Amino acid sequence: SKLLEEGADPLQMIEALTETMTRVGDLFAKLEIFLPEIMMAGDALAAVVKVLGPYLDAAGGRELKGKIVLGVVKGDLHEIGKNIVKLILETNGFEVKDLGYDVDPLDFIKEAEAMGADFIGVSSLMTTTMPGQKEIIELLKEKGLRNKYRVVIGGAPTSQLWAEQIGADLYCRDAKSAPDLMTELMQN
Repeated sequence: SKLLEEGADPLQMIEALTETMTRVGDLFAKLEIFLPEIMMAGDALAAVVKVLGPYLDAAGGRELKGKIVLGVVKGDLHEIGKNIVKLILETNGFEVKDLGYDVDPLDFIKEAEAMGADFIGVSSLMTTTMPGQKEIIELLKEKGLRNKYRVVIGGAPTSQLWAEQIGADLYCRDAKSAPDLMTELMQN
């Protein structure tokens, strides 16, 4: 907050932090750092975002781009990638409701309804849990809600091909591409 009081640009600070978090994610992917380090980095970034929030609002740098419920599918306990996506989306003007991991398909839909979400973001980190992403889309169809939400998928075993096979609206190959791809999708 000392930097902010001295007139530092909160948007530039967020950009630098987002780049840093992306680098942390890359180091983790290369196994150069491990879970404790990435958790610490995530906690530190979350704390900074909290401090920056009011300054961003005051600078008009935080128009709301969209709302998303975000979670990891049932049976999957890997949420590091999802946590990075959450922080990057929040720093880029999205309101995120984090459902955590091992989330039941129906809960994604219930929470999206409660929030008035634009997106349902579904992460899967294991090939065995990928069908959970498809299940959410099938449930939306059954309930007549498929056109109400844009379904975004991601996670190591997922791909553009998988997204097309299950009828997802968007595949994000990494956390840093998510805000731009989602913003683009909303404009179409």
